Amino acid sequence: MQKLTIEVTVNGTTYRREVEPRRLLSDFLRHDLGLTGTHVGCEHGVCGACTILFDGEPARSCLMLAVQADGHTITTVEALAPDEKHLHPLQQAFREAHALQCGYCTPGFLMSLLPFVETHANPTDEEIREALAGNLCRCTGYQHIVEAVKLACRLMHAPQEA
Repeated sequence: MQKLTIEVTVNGTTYRREVEPRRLLSDFLRHDLGLTGTHVGCEHGVCGACTILFDGEPARSCLMLAVQADGHTITTVEALAPDEKHLHPLQQAFREAHALQCGYCTPGFLMSLLPFVETHANPTDEEIREALAGNLCRCTGYQHIVEAVKLACRLMHAPQEA
C-alpha cells in the first residue's frame, strides 16, 4: 500500500512522516513517535483512554486516522507536566485525591478534563461528572476523580499572592 506523507505538530515538535493511509492516530502516536502515554482501551471510541487534544479540543485518537492529523496540532499527556520535576496541577490533584486508581485510563481522563479545568474555577459535581462522562474507569467509582477535578480547579484558579 502506498504511504502518504503527513506533517503534524505533537507537543510542540513538528514531525514529517510517511504513514499507511489506514494507520490509526493512536498507533501513529504510540508506535511511530514513541508517545506511549496515550493508551488504547476499547479501540471503538467508547472508553476515552486514547484521548488527546486535537487543535486544543479533546478527541479520541483511536477513531482518527493519522492522515487526518496532517497539518494539525496534537497535545498528548506527555506534554502536560511543565518539566520532569513538577506535575501539572491536574496531575497533582489526581495524585493527592487518590484518583489514579490503576492508572490505565488516567491519561485519557487528564486530556479530556484539561480544557474543563482551565475554564471552570468552581464547578459543581454535576458539571464535573458531565465533563468526564466520555471516559470510563473500570477500577472503581468516580468520586475520587470528581474530588481531584475540584482540587485542580482550586489550584489553577487560586488568587496569586504578590
